Amino acid sequence: MSLSTFVKRLRDIMWKDAGINGDAQRIEQMAWMLLLKVYDAKEAEWKAVNPGYVNSVPKKFRWSSWAVDNKDGQALTGEALLNFVNNELFPTLKKLEIDETSPMSKVILRTAFEDSNNYSKDGILLRQIVNIIDELDFEEYKDRHAFGEIYENILKSLQSAGSSGEFYTPRAVTDFMARTIAPKLGERVADFACGTGGFLTSALKLLAAQIKTVEDRDIYSDSIYGIEKKPLPYLLCVTNMLFHDIDNPAVFHANTLEKSVRDYKDSDRFDVVLMNPPFGGNEKEGIKINVPANLRSSETYDLFMTVIMYRLKKKGRAAVIIPDGFLFGTDNAKVAIKKKLLEEFNLHTVLRMPHSVFSPYASITTNILFFERTDPTTETWFYRLDMPDGYKHFSKTKPMKLEHFAPAVEWWSKREEITIDGFDKAKRYTIQELIDRNYNLDLCGFPHEEEEILPPRELIQQYQEKRASLNADIDRILAEIEAILRVEV
Repeated sequence: MSLSTFVKRLRDIMWKDAGINGDAQRIEQMAWMLLLKVYDAKEAEWKAVNPGYVNSVPKKFRWSSWAVDNKDGQALTGEALLNFVNNELFPTLKKLEIDETSPMSKVILRTAFEDSNNYSKDGILLRQIVNIIDELDFEEYKDRHAFGEIYENILKSLQSAGSSGEFYTPRAVTDFMARTIAPKLGERVADFACGTGGFLTSALKLLAAQIKTVEDRDIYSDSIYGIEKKPLPYLLCVTNMLFHDIDNPAVFHANTLEKSVRDYKDSDRFDVVLMNPPFGGNEKEGIKINVPANLRSSETYDLFMTVIMYRLKKKGRAAVIIPDGFLFGTDNAKVAIKKKLLEEFNLHTVLRMPHSVFSPYASITTNILFFERTDPTTETWFYRLDMPDGYKHFSKTKPMKLEHFAPAVEWWSKREEITIDGFDKAKRYTIQELIDRNYNLDLCGFPHEEEEILPPRELIQQYQEKRASLNADIDRILAEIEAILRVEV
């Protein structure tokens, strides 16, 4: 069964259920059932390997006990199925007994269900949905990473799902960033806003290829760390990790920004950070105080940049997606964050991505920062990745592909300056040149680009960021003039 057909069949049935309103609920309805099916299969594996293994899910509530329809007329359906799911299954899983000795696999199951709901109000339709999900044969997907395509198909097919764009980064982008950073077995990879786990699975794909021994398998199992604030992407992520043979995934349902960066110890730091911090949001004062005063910003992505700097190990490497507003912003907080980045880390490359990479989820233009916690920055290369030939913009039907990064991959090892029609496509800037620009990193941008009509909220945000940047520049210049006048007097 093709994955697109699988999602379409589920969606068609859910349209008929009066209890499931909107694509966000449809995703969640699919997600909790997928988790239970995957978890049941994993528990069977764990039991086969370790006969002493104690199942986390009581027998009555395992997928194989209640969901499988043996076509003998005994399968739960209608009101009996609704009553079982609402009054027995969910209450049991939401209150699974856990303590400090519980395996992470059990903790994540309870955590995932604490914020999950069954929206179905039609037990007959619910049985049909369960049957379709039970048809999914995981043996068809021997390459575990193909399972991630289920989530991509869900998110692409249900693109109107509320805030789905906040936790979906195109596979081509996550794969390019992971390949460029090249994590090694034995290193730990973190994403502090991991969504459905796209960056983590891209890293796991590279790490899995390095497994040679049983010991390597154990190292692989402890390779990733994720935090996700929202319940639905968290549920999807932990399912994804289980399917990738991460039996006790260190993935936590929490808000990264709620912990003070001053409290992080060496044990809280990672070798590799791959992530796309949420952007477009504003944080309340109670969150902002968790970073030093000079680095406080209302912008979510600014705060995440600070967290990343505090949580990257010495000699660690990071690749982080950031919007244009971070590059050109010269307000006090952004300047302080960029100053810290350049003084304490080696920001060796800024890759400017073409517009519409995140279509149809968001129109904002983004960049990838590549930096290391080694020496201070002495020079930074900027490279503009142009839209591929034959494309005016990316879309749902014409998404960005890994092959579109080929020019950047080829340039990466050569590192030569490129000028096209009088505009810089690739150029090296010294740290002093960046300081002289008051840390405005808006370099090697896109010339002659048609003005893109953004959604109102994104347009307002863009103008607000540009206004703040211009005001900061004006204030700085006025201060310099006043200082000169004071000297002359």
